Amino acid sequence: MLPILFLFSFLFSSSHASLQDFCVASLKMPDTPAGFPCKNPKMVTADDFVFSGLGMGGNTTNIIKAAVTPAFVSQFPGLNGLGISAARLDLAPAGVVPMHTHPGASELLFVIRGKILAGFISSANDVYVKTLKRGDVMVFPQGLLHFQVNAGGSTAIAVVSFGSANPGLQILDFALFANNLPSPLVEKTTFLDDAQVKKLKAVLGGTG
Repeated sequence: MLPILFLFSFLFSSSHASLQDFCVASLKMPDTPAGFPCKNPKMVTADDFVFSGLGMGGNTTNIIKAAVTPAFVSQFPGLNGLGISAARLDLAPAGVVPMHTHPGASELLFVIRGKILAGFISSANDVYVKTLKRGDVMVFPQGLLHFQVNAGGSTAIAVVSFGSANPGLQILDFALFANNLPSPLVEKTTFLDDAQVKKLKAVLGGTG
């Protein structure tokens, strides 16, 4: 009898929680694994549900010749608790988004200009690569290493959506060479020689 009562109690509490239409992020409060605390509903406005930052291209004058403009919960508080977010990707000619992962979400990439060579590597080390043209969509499963490269002679643009309001990001090259992880340890774990490691650390701003 008690398990049945517990089940009904759980279902009632879950359905009651789902009656809350939204939980606009209170960005003045700290983020938590469950998201930001809710903003006072009386303080919520239509602006909390609108983000205009994807209309302008990002600055691609950097080492990777690429720019990502995020529309995550920190920029777009209306996404809090909804399990979605978006971003704009600009790739100048020869631009690249190096191998990276999103620990918290799968990714859907929609090409709106140019050509993009994109791919991901499965946990079985199988490689899936495709040259995408305008109108093509590709999915990158959560947590898997993936990349994007401009495959044409002009700027490529894509809009990306994620299955989380805060998908997270870790770029493999930066994780290895843009911090103070000691070079001897990097060499042992990557099989690269000392000169290669020091060169990459110098390029990406790492030390050690």
